[in-house]
Amino acid sequence: MHANAMRFCAFLFLTLGLCARAAAETPAGAIASGVYPNLFAEAGYGADEVQAKIDAAFNQLFHGDPARQAVYYDAGTNANGALAYIHDVNSGDVRSEGMSYGMMIAVQMNRKREFDALWNWAMTFMYRADPAHPAHGYFAWSMRTDGTPNDEMPAPDGEQYFAAALYFAAARWGDGDGIHAYRAQADRLLTDVLHRKPITGATTHGTMTAANLFDLDTRLVRFTPDLANAQHTDASYQLPAFYEAWARVGPKQDRAFWKAAARASRNYFAAAANPRTALTPDYGNFDATPWAAPWRPESADFRYDAWRSAMNWSVDWSWWAADPREVERSNRLQAFFAAQGMDAYVSLYSLDGKPLGGGQTTGLVAMNATASLAADDPRRLQFMRALWQRPIPDGRQRYYDGMLYLMALLHCSGQFRAWLPADAG
Repeated sequence: MHANAMRFCAFLFLTLGLCARAAAETPAGAIASGVYPNLFAEAGYGADEVQAKIDAAFNQLFHGDPARQAVYYDAGTNANGALAYIHDVNSGDVRSEGMSYGMMIAVQMNRKREFDALWNWAMTFMYRADPAHPAHGYFAWSMRTDGTPNDEMPAPDGEQYFAAALYFAAARWGDGDGIHAYRAQADRLLTDVLHRKPITGATTHGTMTAANLFDLDTRLVRFTPDLANAQHTDASYQLPAFYEAWARVGPKQDRAFWKAAARASRNYFAAAANPRTALTPDYGNFDATPWAAPWRPESADFRYDAWRSAMNWSVDWSWWAADPREVERSNRLQAFFAAQGMDAYVSLYSLDGKPLGGGQTTGLVAMNATASLAADDPRRLQFMRALWQRPIPDGRQRYYDGMLYLMALLHCSGQFRAWLPADAG
């Protein structure tokens, strides 16, 4: 063989070997591998006791004593079937956040009746169908239990979870007709989320002009579509794991956008998380600096919204394994809380780690446990055991704590999955 040809062959074999080794060393996310990690099993809990804990939490929060345990309430029927809502008992309202979380929990647990009843209530009472309304195509974020709105404008975390839950329902159960044509409903919602043009009109809080839910330049979700405050975001609204899914199953003309949105959200987390504590603020500007909203200046701190940030980036790593910075960030976050004391850390902090009170709450314990989906330090199992030891939330605070608790149980047991059609590509 000619010497140059021999050198080329040697180079080729070396290159192929390095590529194969690099591929072997790069972890495959659960979407590619089909294996969703069961962190409870790693922490030493048996399959039967894990399932019993999940079932008990669902049964109590969805079908327990309505006076002190349940957040799910049946609300009669209409032409589309049963109606039900998720009640924020402490605040006394029904929120798009909770309705969409309830639907996501239902599809993950194969509870179609509850899913359809929640979706029916959302479409019957929350959805803004009037094309002249500034919230047209979206869902009122806060309602009374009788179906009248407290605030007709949307909170975009609700729209995002609605869309993801609908796509998963279509893949898991198949499509029906009307509001039960899940994939068509999700496609319609995502199209409005991206392309809804500005509309000016009357709302429960005066005249507003609102547009789409994503900033098309930064590819970041807005805090609100109200153009008076549309140049801001919320770290906990960043859902790169969902955007990657929509880049495969969403409307074809928008798939490139969703792929870019996943990258933008990952970069946002990297910039917004404090370099020492990994804490993010509740609200932020598009440049990832904290935003102290005029009506809520404490939103520049790590508070109730921001608890969910770690879940969002850690699930993204678990599903897609696209950004190794998420591993380091979860390790950093758990190191911060462990240093505060596993039984002593509180719920509210400045971004640099100054305690601001709030006691220790189940919602934050649950979210810190989901950080273990990305963390690779052995301390991650301490956070799993802390979640395991928590009772099912009840009483006045059972809504937010309970929804986060049950979602965390599903995530950490490997039962919160991306239900995608076989042809998703």
